[in-house]
Amino acid sequence: MAEAPEPVAHERPADGLSSDAWFGGRLTLLQPKGGHRVGSDAALLAAAAAPTDGRVVDVGAGVGAVGLALAKRHERLAADVVEIDPRLARLAADNAATNGLAERVRVLEIDIRDARARREAGLADDAAEAVVTNPPFFDAREVRTSPDAARARAHVFSADAADVAPLIGWIRASLAILTPGGRLTMIHRPEALGTILEAVGNRIGALALLPVFPRQGASAHRLLVSGVKGSRAPLRIAPALVLHQDDGRLTGEADAIHRGEALIDWGV
Repeated sequence: MAEAPEPVAHERPADGLSSDAWFGGRLTLLQPKGGHRVGSDAALLAAAAAPTDGRVVDVGAGVGAVGLALAKRHERLAADVVEIDPRLARLAADNAATNGLAERVRVLEIDIRDARARREAGLADDAAEAVVTNPPFFDAREVRTSPDAARARAHVFSADAADVAPLIGWIRASLAILTPGGRLTMIHRPEALGTILEAVGNRIGALALLPVFPRQGASAHRLLVSGVKGSRAPLRIAPALVLHQDDGRLTGEADAIHRGEALIDWGV
């Protein structure tokens, strides 16, 4: 079984890192000052998922924000934090320790699409009651990647990925570790909806799509997706979420979500 990266104690952040209050101040996150940083996507994903006990797996977790937020919210919940980047995995382990969650949070430095690596890390198929994921948004074969390696890895699937459509492989691997009756929750771009539907196929039902708009009158820039493995319930469109008022400030609902004080309203 793979061991979690050894946490590192920090009296103050090392060069290139910042220590930030998040989740309404209930979590302190050590994260890189540059590259991809914890933001709205993590807040939305943490608010969209509603596991209360059992095991949740946070796939593509970065410094662990979403998995840690869920574990912080529910004391009976254990979390596996899956991250391929060694530096971010070490920070996720450090963040788990800093926030008093190390006993319930396991950090796995693996590629979720590698079934053998999953098994060797002790991440068995059909074992998790919930999976949450914020996959990379782009394929390196289709976009120009950032020169910042960490930012590129967070936003873009690697160019040497074996999958014809890397996002499909990522989603199907996430579904493989989900127990029948368990729930997958993810955030992505609305443009990826066709690929997402192809990936889930008939593997999950009760599929709900919730568009997120940056402001009233704008096109949706994020899509939250939720579904239950093995369900045969039909697809539905959930009530949309608008993030900002005309003056640029967060709406009341969005502000409460970002502070960790409210959950996403799926309309059920």
